[in-house]
Amino acid sequence: MELSVEELTSVDKEITIKANREDLSEKFDKAYKKYKSQIQMPGFRPGRVPIGLIKKRFGKEIEMEEINSYVEEVYEKEIVPEHEPVGETQMLDMSWENDELEVVFKIGAKPEFELKDLKEIAIDKMVHDVSDEEVEEEIERTLQRQGNWEEVEDEITEESRVTVDAVSLDEDGNPIEGEKDEDQKLDLRQDAAADFREHLVGHKVGDVVEMELGEDEEVDRFELHVKKVEVNHEAELNDEFAKQNSNGQAKNVDEFKSYIKSQMQDYYDQSSDEMFRQDAIQAMAEAHEFEVPEVMLEQIKNNFVEYAKQQSGGDLPPEFDVEEYKENMSEQAVQQAKWGFISHKLQEKFDDIEIKPEDIDEYIGVEAAKYGATAEQLKSYYAQNPNQLENLRNNIRENKVFDKLTEEVTINELSKDEFRKKREEENEKQQIPQV
Repeated sequence: MELSVEELTSVDKEITIKANREDLSEKFDKAYKKYKSQIQMPGFRPGRVPIGLIKKRFGKEIEMEEINSYVEEVYEKEIVPEHEPVGETQMLDMSWENDELEVVFKIGAKPEFELKDLKEIAIDKMVHDVSDEEVEEEIERTLQRQGNWEEVEDEITEESRVTVDAVSLDEDGNPIEGEKDEDQKLDLRQDAAADFREHLVGHKVGDVVEMELGEDEEVDRFELHVKKVEVNHEAELNDEFAKQNSNGQAKNVDEFKSYIKSQMQDYYDQSSDEMFRQDAIQAMAEAHEFEVPEVMLEQIKNNFVEYAKQQSGGDLPPEFDVEEYKENMSEQAVQQAKWGFISHKLQEKFDDIEIKPEDIDEYIGVEAAKYGATAEQLKSYYAQNPNQLENLRNNIRENKVFDKLTEEVTINELSKDEFRKKREEENEKQQIPQV
């Protein structure tokens, strides 16, 4: 058996296994003896079928089974200990011709790099304390959402809800056959209805309003047939409303306001933490320059495709271009791959990270609440799925890495408005074509 290695990059290797029948003869002989005792053929007693006949009838299948077993053994005993592959190894080629075996693998290697001085890495973090004014605005929205709509004969206002039939028009203003959406409800209070609000305010039931959406060649023309106009009578804020809309956690209006404030603060805190994580991953990836294995990038891109498939209900749309999608996700794949190696380095740096039983209990409690299960149900699930239990431990370990990271990096605390403005400016810069 011959094993050769070609260094494609600092983290990508192509490994070729070459062997011949002599290398495999012992495995073949054992396999034929095993099947001789199992195979039954007419005219022969069990275990008495001649080896020559077995080779003639089943030799190709038996030998290929042993070849695959041989390749797996070489990979596990020779390649893994020596090269420590990372990512999902790819088999590029495998041939068995003229008693000669040749197998080509592409593997990824762990990149070599040193952690930067974490204090030199600056990461933005949104810090926001919910104000009483925001609480009042949220309660007002809740009262409106839970209010009653009443049909009226009045003119349409910016506070109306309007039911229309939308008829698509061609360039000459004629209705397009078969393109009519009936009974479309438009809540003109919503920002998404701004264009409709501009055209509909002042009109009444029975009016037909023509409008256009889009710019240049991407213009949709249609007419709206107004069928119904409604006004909202918002709900009354009282103790009963407070109980119903807090699942009984608030007994009166004052407690309800405190409840809403707490819920809003939890939302902002959680959002801030999630955005900080994403920004931290990006900042750490940008601060550390090293190559990542192609096999790992391909694995991550395939995971992205699988996630897109799940989001589409199990099947991708017919027009979905998988290769184009994977190409568009290349930058994100590199970032995710780099973070995997950086996170491992951080775990080595923060060698005092320890996962305790109470950490697991806390994590399971949060997950159970998220999915509407009991902690005992999740514990039983993890007990029956050891691989998932290891994923759980990895998630806890990663959480602890982020906790440690917040103590090491330089954090720029920004208000909600400052954070949003900076994000918008960064997004605008990314959309500017580079000359």
